[in-house]
Amino acid sequence: MRILLVEDDGETATHVISGLRQAGYDVQHCLDGREALTTAQAQTFDLLIVDRMLPNLDGLALVNQLRVGGSSTPVLVLSALGTVDHRIEGLKAGGDDYLVKPFSLAELLARVEALLRRARGGAPGAVLKVADLELNRMSRRVTRAGREISLTTREFQLLEYLMQHPGQVVTRTMLLESVWDLHFDPQTNLVDVHISRLRQAIDRDFSPALLHTVRGAGYVLRESG
Repeated sequence: MRILLVEDDGETATHVISGLRQAGYDVQHCLDGREALTTAQAQTFDLLIVDRMLPNLDGLALVNQLRVGGSSTPVLVLSALGTVDHRIEGLKAGGDDYLVKPFSLAELLARVEALLRRARGGAPGAVLKVADLELNRMSRRVTRAGREISLTTREFQLLEYLMQHPGQVVTRTMLLESVWDLHFDPQTNLVDVHISRLRQAIDRDFSPALLHTVRGAGYVLRESG
């Protein structure tokens, strides 16, 4: 599970990162809101832990911008502001939970587990849709504009992963780990070849193009380039 921690206080960040990693989570850390916004838009995370008072971009503004952009990643807001009104503001901005500082690491871990459990329970259903592209996970059927598209098993798995993260840039490493279960880069064009075949299948005879390459970053499935 990948977690993005956005916290500008060094002592708090060190404490939280240590606890999360000991619990088995993969943690990435950002010091300010603007950096976190760019990171969250470019990568996929299972959970965001966001301090409310951040330099460059306030934590609630960060969460709000992610929600406006279509992100549904669970967010745990951290803050020393603990009145009922403050908590309501955090939830209305798009936070899924609100934890008041100072907090115990045990409570933070419990809330993280609860949010991830809730997210898994609300995982995408049998049918995934992006624009006029549909993937049925039960029947293993893919259609675009009502026309059936034939895919190999690996192409189907690749498309399924991309459709579970619409509008989010996914890296080669993420695809190798999630689709091929490879936790190393085989230094081949394995991903590129399958992406090319998938693009031909879902975009060649349709408009607009949905599968885009983001130079130096990875791939994204969305309507706009």
